[in-house]
Amino acid sequence: MRNTDDFLIFYHLIEQGSFSKAAEQVGLTKSVVSKRITRLEQELGVQLLYRTTRKLTLTEAGEIFYRHAREIFLSVQEAEEELSGLGESLSGTIRLTVPTISGELILPQAIAEFSERYPDINIQMDLDNRFVDIVEEGYDLAIRTGVLPDSSYIARRLLDVHWVICGAPAYFQKRPAPKSYKDLVNHNCLAYSYQETGANEWLFKGKSEPFTVRVAGNFTTNNASALRKAALFGQGLVYVPRVLVADDLKSGNLVEVLEDQVAKCLGIYAIYPYTRHQPKKVQLFIEHLYQCYRSNEDKF
Repeated sequence: MRNTDDFLIFYHLIEQGSFSKAAEQVGLTKSVVSKRITRLEQELGVQLLYRTTRKLTLTEAGEIFYRHAREIFLSVQEAEEELSGLGESLSGTIRLTVPTISGELILPQAIAEFSERYPDINIQMDLDNRFVDIVEEGYDLAIRTGVLPDSSYIARRLLDVHWVICGAPAYFQKRPAPKSYKDLVNHNCLAYSYQETGANEWLFKGKSEPFTVRVAGNFTTNNASALRKAALFGQGLVYVPRVLVADDLKSGNLVEVLEDQVAKCLGIYAIYPYTRHQPKKVQLFIEHLYQCYRSNEDKF
């Protein structure tokens, strides 16, 4: 049976990115770590790493070995946490990838509250609207909206987010508010390109099922904050998640229209890889996110 130390040394080598830093983590010399990796490759009969003077790159075999090494490291870490009764002094890093809207609006508050309770846990949050492979890229979890994740992941539904159509009072001084989706042909409809239905396809309720209406406007962006500001400046109408403009609607800086006709409503999920050894800190963080989203349900 393979020595567990081989997995742990390899895990730290990839996480740290250098032999010297990995050696510090495992309490060995740089030369010993290098010899252990060379011996490991010889025993396995495969090359795990491409070595250059600047960086280490995983081979296909190395990717597979690293995934198992990470599982073993997390299992050892969880065991140590449970056995030592760390409780409130949980430590380590949680890596998550989230869409831009979530990362800019609700999550900063949630993370601040979590960090107040668990100050020794570091949160690394990456904002990215692309569909990230959380296992391949080493994330602990992701926030996803809309499409249910692959069956290899576990999904925790946080809540549903409703979309709205709105514009600034200054815009409605120039054009009367639409009473029906048919009136949108006379309006400047600003497009949010980060939509699975397409930037210029807005979803409405139908008698039997929802339908899309193609709209047109003079501004398209994949950044929700930029779209919101364009609406606030009176440039046109936007079709966006309510949470993005909740405070603007409450203050009257934006006005909602076609409220009973908009059909778009998507689930927000915290997803994470299936594992028998999910770290306690990740469990706590996901539960905290759930409670935080629920406490802000009126904004969605």
